[in-house]
Amino acid sequence: MASNSAVIILLPFLLLLSPVAAHNITRILADFPDFSAFNQFLSQSSVAAEINRRQTITVLVVDNAAAAPLSSLDAETLKSVLSIHVILDYFDTYKIHNLRRRTTLFTTLYQTTGVAENNMGFLNFTHLPDDRLAFGSGVKGSPLTATYVKAVKAMPYNISVLQITGAVVPPGITDAPLAPFGAPITVAPEPLVPAPAPVDDSDADTPDADAPAADSPAPTADSPAPAADSPAPASGPAGDAPAPEEADEDDSSSAGRIAGSITAGLLTAVAGALML
Repeated sequence: MASNSAVIILLPFLLLLSPVAAHNITRILADFPDFSAFNQFLSQSSVAAEINRRQTITVLVVDNAAAAPLSSLDAETLKSVLSIHVILDYFDTYKIHNLRRRTTLFTTLYQTTGVAENNMGFLNFTHLPDDRLAFGSGVKGSPLTATYVKAVKAMPYNISVLQITGAVVPPGITDAPLAPFGAPITVAPEPLVPAPAPVDDSDADTPDADAPAADSPAPTADSPAPAADSPAPASGPAGDAPAPEEADEDDSSSAGRIAGSITAGLLTAVAGALML
């Protein structure tokens, strides 16, 4: 009896010392057939056991269509890729939408393996200007390749399961080159609206000097045209009229002849008188 009493007394302390799983990712995803392929990969790679041993964790999952390319990976690479989809912190839909920084690096389960290089153990999370939540590898220069879809399950503050559009596979995760697992996420640029041209008010009220007045009457079709037989005005003096210089010369010669005649008459009269 004494031994039984001791066990009963120590049982609460033994429970505290024993690791108790607060969640089971396999059971959580079993309720969602759309993630059955991803759930199977987690179990095969033993990443599911790592998830269940941890608390305060976020798992990024993809649907069956997006998980299909993962089947081409070898076992070691598959485990590494799946580990990158396990964030060592709790982010439900509210928390992830309200992060202060527009870009954040999330620490993942792969970072704890000791083999992660070049920031492969981090996820790049970026809140895009169009309000989408995008994910990509933490490797410098890597594109964003997946976006947030919806919250699948939340057990505050132990585990949160979020769906993204595609798997995130860091470049260099394996020696063999891998086909792209998703197209880079792009943001459409905002359309540029040209500014209106400045208006010069100084010329706005100034009438055009060469423009006809608005009230000026237009010529009518019945206005008489000049007669075809009307003599054209002479452009200069008549051809028979003497030039002014010629008229002055004729007047001077006439006056000279008259004076000569008078002088000759006077001389004749004086000569006749003397002879008498």
